[in-house]
Amino acid sequence: MQARISVITLGVANVPRARDFYQALGWPLSGEPQVGVAFFGNAGSRLALYSLEAMDEESGEPAAAPGSIRMTLAMNAESRELVDAALAEAVRAGGTLLKPAQERFWGGYSGYFADPDGHAREVAHNPFWTLDEDGRAAAAAVNRRPAAASGGRRTLLATEEIPCPQPSC
Repeated sequence: MQARISVITLGVANVPRARDFYQALGWPLSGEPQVGVAFFGNAGSRLALYSLEAMDEESGEPAAAPGSIRMTLAMNAESRELVDAALAEAVRAGGTLLKPAQERFWGGYSGYFADPDGHAREVAHNPFWTLDEDGRAAAAAVNRRPAAASGGRRTLLATEEIPCPQPSC
């Protein structure tokens, strides 16, 4: 199987409200608005908003409890200032600040917000990664920083660009 994520689907309580939130953040709607689903284009993939009821029925599994965090969606920004600006924009659009941006043990800077349905989003600046013109992190080799340099934790850092071995990269 190829390593690829084409669509990330978030189960939401109210698709029109969630759609309005992401549009307020400047995300481009892909296709015509619908009651039970909305799609947004972004660099390299799609974000889908799907009603919780439909997701439960389709998957055969109950939705996670509101407010539980089982995964985060992350956006890398080119600078610390852009991290702060993105978090402020999310709050103005109706999101909830979960954790203000701060220096991280791994050498970067990040903070978290939740969309109106409680999906956690990280906004981070990783000074070890290069972003292309679309905001995608360049494919990179990783290197381990000594544990003493990271407060006793071993941290993976991007150090150099490497070619992708698959034609779909």
